[in-house]
Amino acid sequence: MSPRARNWAGIAAVAVTGVGFLLLAPRLAELDTLLDLTVYMIMSILALSLGLVWGYGGILCFGQAAFFGLGAYAYAIAVFNIGDSTLPFLLAIALPAGFAALLGYFMFYGRISDVYLGVITLTVTLILFNSVNSTAGPEYHIGVARLGGFNGIPSIPPLNLPGDPAAALDLEGMFYLSTGLLLAVYFGLRALLASRFGRVIVGIRENERRAELLGYDPRAYKLATFTIGGALAGLAGCLFANWGAFVSPTIFGLAQSAQIIIWVIVGGRGTLIGPVVGCIAVEWLTTTLGANQTTGTGGLADLWNNVPLVLGAILVAFVLLVPKGLVPTVADVVRRLALRRSPAPAASAAPEVAE
Repeated sequence: MSPRARNWAGIAAVAVTGVGFLLLAPRLAELDTLLDLTVYMIMSILALSLGLVWGYGGILCFGQAAFFGLGAYAYAIAVFNIGDSTLPFLLAIALPAGFAALLGYFMFYGRISDVYLGVITLTVTLILFNSVNSTAGPEYHIGVARLGGFNGIPSIPPLNLPGDPAAALDLEGMFYLSTGLLLAVYFGLRALLASRFGRVIVGIRENERRAELLGYDPRAYKLATFTIGGALAGLAGCLFANWGAFVSPTIFGLAQSAQIIIWVIVGGRGTLIGPVVGCIAVEWLTTTLGANQTTGTGGLADLWNNVPLVLGAILVAFVLLVPKGLVPTVADVVRRLALRRSPAPAASAAPEVAE
């Protein structure tokens, strides 16, 4: 099978699986399971945002949690003041995108190296965490929305149909919306990466100096990629605020920032389906370990109850054994098996002409 045929087969497989999951999951899953599936879809959008920025743009960003949190807080504050969720939904995408564009402009046009870029984005995330965490008093409010500090903002009004605040989305509606948006983001990014823009950013990732000598401006392409990633993270933050009807400063925390990077590492950089698979796998593993805790008197029982320790050990072993990520490793195995099963081409009887 040619690479083009494999590409179209992969697109068709993802489309069929995604549409089937979208239609069948609400009918087969129970309410608590559907709640977990919805947050998996939301976090997968967040994973795709870093998958684009890091996997294809070559920009290791520790600040996706900053854009994620900005989207959540922008929606929560705006919907309390406006009522209808249409404009807050758009604002939750536009504000993180604008902030990413502003931050990225100073970083990329300032010729900041990759290491310092990661430090800057991580520092911005921690600054936002400490700033929002210090707004607990009643004097900290934007309009009628109180920021709440470390207590967060509870009882966030849900998304509604455009122009009709009374038609709020229920849990099943949130699942349909989150899954539909995940599919739209995935196929939109595939189309973007198949375009000239996508080929250029991959070329810049491989050799920035060569791309610059060919007449491209790496700073502009990196800035555009970084801005798109910020917008997608803001979209995920808006959906997350709707899913739990609550948002707190922990959304900016260091643990959240590290978790996004782990999703991409586990799934595989340089792919779009990899971050989705890594996100769902890690989130499911975290939920399963938390739900299956046992009461023990010590020893292995207490060790098993330490979910972060068990999860960290599993992830370290996974990264050491599967350094390329889950999806690229599986693809390599399938490709090798296909090459072994394919018949060897018959040797030509005609003599070769010497050059």
